[in-house]
Amino acid sequence: MKSVFNSTLMLAAFFSLVTVPSQAQYNRDDLLGQLNTITTAVPFLIISPDARAGGMGDAGVASASDVNSIHWNPAKLAFMEQKMAFGVSYTPWLRKLVPDINLAYVSFAKQLKGDQALGTSLRYFSLGNITFTDGSGNEIGQFDPAEFAFDVAYARKLSENISGGIAIRYINSNLTGGFTVENNATKAGQSVAADISAFYRKEINLGKKDADLSIGMNISNIGSKISYTETGRKDFIPINLRIGPALNLKLNEFNELAFVVDFNKLLVPTPPIYSDSLSNGEQQILYGNSPDVSVAQGIFQSFNDAPNGGKEELQEVNIAAGMEYWYDRQFAFRAGYFYEHENKGNRKYFTLGAGLKYNVFGLDFAYLIPTDQRNPLENTLRFSITFDFNRSDKEEE
Repeated sequence: MKSVFNSTLMLAAFFSLVTVPSQAQYNRDDLLGQLNTITTAVPFLIISPDARAGGMGDAGVASASDVNSIHWNPAKLAFMEQKMAFGVSYTPWLRKLVPDINLAYVSFAKQLKGDQALGTSLRYFSLGNITFTDGSGNEIGQFDPAEFAFDVAYARKLSENISGGIAIRYINSNLTGGFTVENNATKAGQSVAADISAFYRKEINLGKKDADLSIGMNISNIGSKISYTETGRKDFIPINLRIGPALNLKLNEFNELAFVVDFNKLLVPTPPIYSDSLSNGEQQILYGNSPDVSVAQGIFQSFNDAPNGGKEELQEVNIAAGMEYWYDRQFAFRAGYFYEHENKGNRKYFTLGAGLKYNVFGLDFAYLIPTDQRNPLENTLRFSITFDFNRSDKEEE
């Protein structure tokens, strides 16, 4: 089914070219503590691509390493048990709103000599079909907008318990196919970005049980801004800090139970509060800082630029938590919860998931359950297929 959108609405929804400033009233209590979401270009970069992490509340920075670690924490690849692995994931997205948006993800990872690992992935986000119209409503063409990102990652163990990783990413966002929208010639947005990550894992004893304690950190999408027109403003891409712990308990020979928690914060400027009046043709900032800064300054500024101070800065931290149970390393059950403050987007949902491994083949799926009704994320399903090319050898050993 094709989705028909007015081109102006499409720009507002997917381009994020225009940031609408808050209409300032000069009473501080009325100005602050209200909805103040952070918007970026190419938000598809922070959508959870695989079903395993999707079943654990979208948490994965410190979970056990697998082929999809490139997205969550490239440094985990150095601890991957497989010599080589391949994965394919698929997610129909926002099906409550639009029937033809989907995210596809392909990943590959390989262990190298010297406690090293190399990984690569391709993420493709299809936005369906859009019909462009002029100011009078006359159709001027159709286009299938899409975005993709191609990654190459490298990880290396720095000691028995610590690894570091980097990833380089090329991003392409083609939302108009070159159509002229509102008298502006458009183009595909492009950027190059990098991830910097670290991972710590140590075997411990918890009571009488063996366990693995892990801590992960990943700063992802550190890259240049994106513009969709030659003269238009440039928007930040979703530079994101992800950090958190994980604990994997080996209950007995056949049963394992893991708990994971991720804390996420966008490292881009928070929109300030503007005044209604103009000075020298520009709106004046009443609270907060100007978002028109460089990428480097925006990263550091993001920790203390919220108009409502430290209270609002804490509201910008999303929390993802989940658990994973394995029986005989063949059958898995997962559950999780994702929390985002109502002033920063209000995404709150539970997740459920399951997994199956047989010989070299693995199958995972996840289901999203929002806490409120009529949520566009309702009934979101994720599917992943993985291939562990040396699993049968390890079983024989």
